[in-house]
Amino acid sequence: MPDSAAAHLRGRLGQQLACSDWITLDQARIDAFAHATGDHYWIHTDPGRARAEGRLGTTIAHGFLTLSLLAPSCLDALLGTLGGTEVLNYGMEALRFLAPVRCGERVRCAVALGEVNARPDGRFLLGLDCTVEIDGQDRPALVARALMLFTC
Repeated sequence: MPDSAAAHLRGRLGQQLACSDWITLDQARIDAFAHATGDHYWIHTDPGRARAEGRLGTTIAHGFLTLSLLAPSCLDALLGTLGGTEVLNYGMEALRFLAPVRCGERVRCAVALGEVNARPDGRFLLGLDCTVEIDGQDRPALVARALMLFTC
């Protein structure tokens, strides 16, 4: 990669690259995720029991469902905003689930460029600082640094 690509990326450090639209995590989406993953724990999939026995009075989205919402936002940030040609997941750092997402709440994902590392193969290892916000809440659902291999 030319030095100009590295300079361009480093010039975007600390900047927000993307913010998704609000997405409602309703019971149908939660149930679909449970079906896809096999995680049918009652706090996610049994509204009656969650209302009667759960401390939040309703079902909550799986943490990993909430985490999965990072993927389209990261792709939008890297392919759309930065104009890359290929993005591959590399891993996660500092993932923290800070607040549960109650069934029916709206969330969105904000992505900022936190780290740029040039690799010898011409790609970059980028650290994306991701925050999944809950509409009307001060505390986010999660924060994480997503690591992505990026080709521009």
